Amino acid sequence: MNAILPPAATGFGILTLITVVPLLGAVVALFSGRHARGVALFTALINLALALVIWTRLPADGGIGLVERLAWAPSLGIEYHLGVDALGALMVLLSSIVTLMSIDAAHRVHHQPGLYYGLVLTLESGLFGSFTALNFFHWFLFWELSLIPAFFLIKLWGGPRRGPAATQFLVYTMAGSVALLICFLAVFLATGSMDFGQLTAMAQSGALTEAVTAHLGPVMFWLAIGVLAGFSVKVPLMPLHTWLPAAYAEAPSPVTMLLTGAMSKMGVYGLLRIALPIFGAQIATMRTPLLALAVITVVMGAWAAAAQKDLKRVFAYSSVNHLGYCLLGIFALAIPISGATQTNQAAALNGVILQMFNHGLTAAAIFWFMAIIQMRSGGLRGIDDFGGLRKPAPVLAGMMGIALFSSLGLPGLNNFVSEFLIFRGVFPLSWIGATISLLGLLVTAAVLLTVIQKVFTGPAPERWAAFPDLHHSERLALAPVLVLMLLIGLVPQLILNAVNPTVLNLLAHWRF
Repeated sequence: MNAILPPAATGFGILTLITVVPLLGAVVALFSGRHARGVALFTALINLALALVIWTRLPADGGIGLVERLAWAPSLGIEYHLGVDALGALMVLLSSIVTLMSIDAAHRVHHQPGLYYGLVLTLESGLFGSFTALNFFHWFLFWELSLIPAFFLIKLWGGPRRGPAATQFLVYTMAGSVALLICFLAVFLATGSMDFGQLTAMAQSGALTEAVTAHLGPVMFWLAIGVLAGFSVKVPLMPLHTWLPAAYAEAPSPVTMLLTGAMSKMGVYGLLRIALPIFGAQIATMRTPLLALAVITVVMGAWAAAAQKDLKRVFAYSSVNHLGYCLLGIFALAIPISGATQTNQAAALNGVILQMFNHGLTAAAIFWFMAIIQMRSGGLRGIDDFGGLRKPAPVLAGMMGIALFSSLGLPGLNNFVSEFLIFRGVFPLSWIGATISLLGLLVTAAVLLTVIQKVFTGPAPERWAAFPDLHHSERLALAPVLVLMLLIGLVPQLILNAVNPTVLNLLAHWRF
C-alpha cells in the first residue's frame, strides 16, 4: 500500500529544499543586474545536484519516499505533504536539467536580465512543487505558480506576436486549471480529503464513487472529464493544442525549451499521478474515444509539422506528435489489469515515463540549437532560409544532427527505447490504434530528414559561406546533453531499473 498511503513523516527535508532554493535564487537574481545569469546558473547547478541526490534515495520497492508531512489546515483537508517515487523524481531531474540548459542558452538577454532569470527560477520552483506535492491544494499552488512566470517570459521577451501568443497560452491553461479546481472542490465536498493517496485508496475500493454519488449525485463521470480536460490542455491533446504553436514560436527559444522540455510534462504527470489513480474507472469507460484522440494527436501532429515553413513551428508540432505517444500509451493501458495484460501495460507505462524524460531532453536540445542558429543568422528561422550549413559549420551540423536523429527515433539514441516500449505495450492492447499511429513515426522521419536536407546539405549560399560554427564553450555545454541521449539509448537500464518498480507499484493500485 506504499504507493497509496506513504509512510508518516514530519518536518522539512530535501524536497522542500529543492523547491525553496530556486525561489531564493530568483530573489537574488532580481537584484543582481548583469550578474543575474551567473546567479541563475549557480542556483540551477545546486538544484541539479539536489535532484541527483533525490534520484539516488528512492525506495527500492517503487513506492513513495522522502515523505514530508505537516498539518496545514486540517479542517479544510489541506496538508503540507510531499513525496516522490521514480516518476516524480525523474521529472524533478528532468526539470533541473532543462532549466540549466535554458539558462545556459539565454546568454544574450540584455533587457531586464534580473527579472528574466528571476522568472525562470520561479518557474523552476513551480515545476519542482508540482512534481513533489501529494495534496491537491499544495499541488495546485505550484501548478499555478509555473503558469505566471511562463506568461511573462513570453509576453515580455517574445517575438512580434508575443502579446496574442501569451494571452492565448494564459487563457487555455487557466481554463484547464479552473476545470481541475472545480472538480477537486467537488471531490473534497464529498470526501473531506484533498490527499492524493487517500483519494487513490478510496477509488481502489469504490468508496470514492459512492461518496461523490451520495453527496452530489451521479457526477463522477463528468468530474473525470473535467480533470482529463485540465491535464489534456497542458500536454496538449488535440483539439486542445491550438495555443501551443504560437506560444512556442513567439517565446524566446530558451523559454520554449522550458515550455516543451518541462512544462508539457506536467500534463502527462498529472494524468499518471492524479487522473488514472483517482478516476481510472471512469477513464476506462471513455477509452475508445480517448484512444482516437491520442491517435489523432500523433498523426495530425506529424502532418502539421510537415506543413510548416517556420522551423520553430515545425518542432512545435513535432512536440505535439511525440507527446501523443505518451497519451497513446496511457489511454491504451486503461483496461482491467490481469495476468494476461499486466506485462503489456507495464511495458507501455515504462515507455511513457521514459518518453517524458527523453522527449524533454531532446526537444530542449533542438530548441537550444535553434537559439544558436537564430543568434548567428540575425533571427532567421525559415526552413528555406538556409542550406549547406554543414560546410561552414560542420560541428553544428553534426551535433544538431544527433538531436534530430534522436527525435526521429533512431536506434541507439534515447527516443528509440521509449517509443519502442510504448508500441511494444500498446500493440497487444489496441493494435488498431498502434498501427495507425505508426503513420506518425513515418511522417516524423520525413519531416526531420527534410529539415536536415534543407538546412545543412546542398551548396551553401554565398551569404552563409562564413556562418560561424560552434565555439568551444558551446560545444562543451551541449556535449553532456548529447552524451546523455546516447547513454540512455545504449543503456536504458540506468533509468528503467528505477522506474519499473514504480510502474508495478502504480499498476497494483489502479482500478479500471
